[in-house]
Amino acid sequence: MKDAKIIALVGPTASGKTSLAIELAKKYNGEVISVDSRQIYKTLDIGTEKVTEEEMDGVAHHMIDIVNPEDSFSVQEFQTMAQDTIKDILSRNKLPILAGGSGQYMDAVLYDSQFPVVPANEQLREDLEDVPATALFKILQTQDPARAETIDPNNKRRLIRALEIIEVLGKVPEQTKGELLYNTLYLGITVSRDEIREKITARLSETLEKGLIDEVKELREKVDDKRLDEFGLEYRVIREYLDEIIKKEDLQEKLISELMGYAKRQMTWFKKNKDIIWGERKELLEVAENHLRS
Repeated sequence: MKDAKIIALVGPTASGKTSLAIELAKKYNGEVISVDSRQIYKTLDIGTEKVTEEEMDGVAHHMIDIVNPEDSFSVQEFQTMAQDTIKDILSRNKLPILAGGSGQYMDAVLYDSQFPVVPANEQLREDLEDVPATALFKILQTQDPARAETIDPNNKRRLIRALEIIEVLGKVPEQTKGELLYNTLYLGITVSRDEIREKITARLSETLEKGLIDEVKELREKVDDKRLDEFGLEYRVIREYLDEIIKKEDLQEKLISELMGYAKRQMTWFKKNKDIIWGERKELLEVAENHLRS
């Protein structure tokens, strides 16, 4: 598999990863593997900006709608399934194109990755269950500032897991990456902060018009609020709006602000990886062409 050519495409939210992946797939006989920690869940369509069948434009997509929202799905499970999917695509003489903004998931698939083995501490989890996310995040900032830079400060499950690992290992170790498992062209879309804000604002207006609030209401009938919040900031913020914690006139700006923070955390993760070639859309298309012809 080491010589097998694949393309991996990353970038912050709203940077155009999906459309570029589809363009590359159509041009080079490829299939797209979504590397997104939320698009794996069924019914989480609007809030995750899940690609539609029309947008796929005939290009096969994988790792979407594979789990019910009531069920959990670990990064290790994602790793195994995505790597099996890569093998399948290659066996049919097609080009695997991985696209997504979940840095941990992407690295788990591309590299010979090892994860810290720390068993669940049920007593600690019980002790921290009722502690607000803001307090948990402050604790994490004190104990492991590096992990605090890349974690969602409102995701209690991940915050508690980080503190669980810290109690055993002293800090959350970076995911151990060995060598790349494939002949990977690892591309990153360069977008300015102003462009990201503009795209996030435009996309957010569309998602609200498509029915994001109704999607959250329907999802809330299937899962409890703790689980709902784990699906990401869009679902948590809309839940807070439904609970009248956030006023209607403040909703859009709150979402934009949090999405900008999310984009910053994504880039903090990606910028640590020196294997990624950064460029604007046109430049990346040229890089891909040169790589695939060599």
